[in-house]
Amino acid sequence: MRIAFYTLGCKVNQYETQALEQLFVRRGHTLVPFEGEADVYIVNSCTVTAVSDKKSRQVVRQARKRAPDALVALCGCYPQTHPEDMEKLPVDLVAGTGDRLHFVELVERAWAKRQEKITALDDAMKRRVFESLPAGGLEGRTRAMLKVEDGCVNFCSYCIIPYARGPILSLPLHAAAAQAARLAGEGYRELVLTGIEISSWGRDLRDGSSLIDLVEAVCAAAPGCRVRLGSLEPRTITEDFCTRTAKLDNLCPHFHLSMQSGCDATLARMNRKYDTARFYESIELLRTHFDCPAVTTDMIVGFPGETEEEFAQSLAFIRRCAFSAMHIFPYSRRPGTPAASMAGQLPNAVKEDRARRAGEVAARLEEDYLSRFLGQTVEVLFEEEKDGLWRGHTTRYSEVLAPSAEALHNRLRQVRVTGVGAGYLEGEILNLEKE
Repeated sequence: MRIAFYTLGCKVNQYETQALEQLFVRRGHTLVPFEGEADVYIVNSCTVTAVSDKKSRQVVRQARKRAPDALVALCGCYPQTHPEDMEKLPVDLVAGTGDRLHFVELVERAWAKRQEKITALDDAMKRRVFESLPAGGLEGRTRAMLKVEDGCVNFCSYCIIPYARGPILSLPLHAAAAQAARLAGEGYRELVLTGIEISSWGRDLRDGSSLIDLVEAVCAAAPGCRVRLGSLEPRTITEDFCTRTAKLDNLCPHFHLSMQSGCDATLARMNRKYDTARFYESIELLRTHFDCPAVTTDMIVGFPGETEEEFAQSLAFIRRCAFSAMHIFPYSRRPGTPAASMAGQLPNAVKEDRARRAGEVAARLEEDYLSRFLGQTVEVLFEEEKDGLWRGHTTRYSEVLAPSAEALHNRLRQVRVTGVGAGYLEGEILNLEKE
């Protein structure tokens, strides 16, 4: 079969699509672009917001319109949490977020017997074993995602993902280290530890291990690779965590701490497990133990009941934190979550206005952070070329653009920073290479 993928959502979804691609190729199938002709179109969906659901539906309908006789399959978080929506969609196969190995077989079966819609959805809450999938991609990528955890039991009042992914499940430490060593051997220069809530890694293993043990093991298994951490729950950052991570030469000093709000009253309504004082303590610990670390975050604006005063508190807090970059989202109402039935739902216009205002503050903070590197020399892992400029990232995940006649894909170079653009650094490549 000629198989085309379309992936929406987070790094976990991207990882799982790459794993599925490998599984299909191993069974003799061919990957083709989603925009072209295919026998099978697979949409790996996201449901974190209502916009994500809408986009998933749009992509499914586009595939069906493009190829009426093709097999269209929808998997991922959207069907897992909204099975009732599937009857209205022109799909031949519906699956969720579990048992990806069986999904490959289902696609083959559905292609062979295209007579009726196949639905294969389990109860995510009853999963008890981490599904290990092949890490890495089929193309010449520079950065490999290594999924080490699935599931979440935090049940933030706005979030539907625990219902889509189920309880915490961890990839055993020895298996994570082995995968890291294999990916390094395949030529990847950077590994990203990802999961739905990687701060919870190890909790289900009940052997006393925690995320810092995993990080140390992965860094040791792939000493020639950068190791980057996915999104962290702020309370992960402790004195012990910082002391131990600061000793790891190949760990990137980039920490994405999930904030969501800079107002304690709003955090309480969100059912977050920390307040702004504890969050700021994490930032101070990181800046004590690391030289100019990149601290990035997420922020939801327009949460039910958020007053203008509370929003102002959040703006003041993000200025105090001086984040290097931010993702800002207007609150999205998700039926089935406690926040969906809360009083004080705000109009879209208010939410969009607050997102714009927060975005303006975030852009100034990012510019201030990037400006610190003017005149400095930074190590850049280059990924792709466009319009004569090579694009790559520093260990702090700052994007760098630099001219070069040399092919730099998957190469590390020392770059002198000469300018700051809108969300990126400009630089000149020095005649030094780290192999």
